[in-house]
Amino acid sequence: MKHSFPTVWLCLCFAIGAPGQTPSAKPDAASITPSSNYRLSANDLVQIKVFQEEELDTTARISKDGTVQFPLVGSAKFGGKTVQEAAQALEATLRDYLVRPQVTLRVMEYSKRRFTVLGQVMKPGAYEMPDDLSLNLLEAIGLAGGYTRIANPSKVTLKRRVNGVETIFKLNAKSMATEGESRRFEILPGDTILIGESIL
Repeated sequence: MKHSFPTVWLCLCFAIGAPGQTPSAKPDAASITPSSNYRLSANDLVQIKVFQEEELDTTARISKDGTVQFPLVGSAKFGGKTVQEAAQALEATLRDYLVRPQVTLRVMEYSKRRFTVLGQVMKPGAYEMPDDLSLNLLEAIGLAGGYTRIANPSKVTLKRRVNGVETIFKLNAKSMATEGESRRFEILPGDTILIGESIL
């Protein structure tokens, strides 16, 4: 017999504050607003609760294939979804077993997401991406210390694996810096950025 609950609601909260913050007191996790565009990835540790269904409470890491094993439903696909999308998808699946399930999904620990910047930057190397924030090309270059004296910002090559295939992007960071947010290029985990050299 299915349970009967009130109208559906979602509670979305993060356990970690924004990177770089040093508050005098640890904030209440419920007061932290999650980044709406952060997409869950393998090795993120998530906590899942279903209102008035304590036996379904689950804390697990997202597997390499983007799934989490959850009671009743088995494998639930979380990878690539935002926190809200993952909670809504799980609610939709749980409706086969419960009436109006209310899911709370919380990120307890973020996976390490790295990208690499090489070529004509002051501090070439591998860098970790901010936990719950997106990162664009210009910000990535800034994390690597900015350009060297002989860098050519209009000659940027980015390598990315798409569906297992290496894809090359030719980018112009100089024009992105002058044309605003609409032209900025988002960096993804695993990207390798190569800043070209000016021909002297």
